Amino acid sequence: MSGREYDETDVRVRPGKGSRPRTKNRPDHADARSAMVVTVDRGRWGCVLGGDPGRPVTAMRARELGRTPIVVGDDVDVVGDLSGRTDTLARIVRRGERRTVLRRTADDTDPTERVVVANADQLMIVVALADPPPRTGFVERALIAAYAGGLQPILCLTKSDLAPAEPFAAQFADLDLTVITAGRDDPLEQVQPLLTDLVTVLLGHSGVGKSTLVNRLVPEAFRATGDVSGVGKGKHTSTQSVALPLKAGGWVVDTPGIRSFGLAHIQPDDVMLAFSDLAGAIEDCPRGCGHMGPPADPECALDALTGAAAARVAAARRLLAVLSG
Repeated sequence: MSGREYDETDVRVRPGKGSRPRTKNRPDHADARSAMVVTVDRGRWGCVLGGDPGRPVTAMRARELGRTPIVVGDDVDVVGDLSGRTDTLARIVRRGERRTVLRRTADDTDPTERVVVANADQLMIVVALADPPPRTGFVERALIAAYAGGLQPILCLTKSDLAPAEPFAAQFADLDLTVITAGRDDPLEQVQPLLTDLVTVLLGHSGVGKSTLVNRLVPEAFRATGDVSGVGKGKHTSTQSVALPLKAGGWVVDTPGIRSFGLAHIQPDDVMLAFSDLAGAIEDCPRGCGHMGPPADPECALDALTGAAAARVAAARRLLAVLSG
């Protein structure tokens, strides 16, 4: 045996759990400040304190929130460095209850819901009257999503210099839908009052002039615009949703151009309850009624309505037909 002497440096201790138990108590963040999410980009959220555009901060999601989804429009509480200086980072510690949600699925068979924007007051459905040609089906799907999510829909028609607005707008006359024209040469006097002090989401296919409209409403936004491709589909120019402040008050949320709008998460009652003049009548419908009338729903209470209400039923059933495929 070696005559080497040993001391405490020769002792090897296998690391293990500490003796101090981990507490389950979490800070209540009583000093957290309220903010609104205006951008989302790869694990970083751009927020404005108190909804004031002049007080921006960049934040990350706190560990205690786990994978809680946070989207543009969400009301959140933030702590940490709230100075907004370059290279500073705050933490989002709470997400408030959502008043409204604009949701979609990839298609009508996809069970996964995607929240596009939270807490918006209005959905402005932007449709070009030509180049690319308007699609009634897209408008109907967007209307369903608005009704089901608690948003007030507005139909905005662009490129009015290429085709008249009346024939397309007339298809939605029985829905009491606000319709406006906002082509390049159309004044925005009828548009701006509808947006003041509200949060309005702009939704539309690529190439319909949505970003051009945003640039007119918020000139300092400098949103990219592009031409329409040769096959009648637009090029994507907006790549992520962003909330932009209006000088008169309120926000517009520009969203990326979409190619499909799935409604797998919506049920017939979600649509009918948005029609205040029809919501009471469906209480007398049998359980599981799809409100489509005979032969699918022979006992639907909506069939007893007459006059103007009957016209509204026909318009609502046209939307329900989109859900039934």
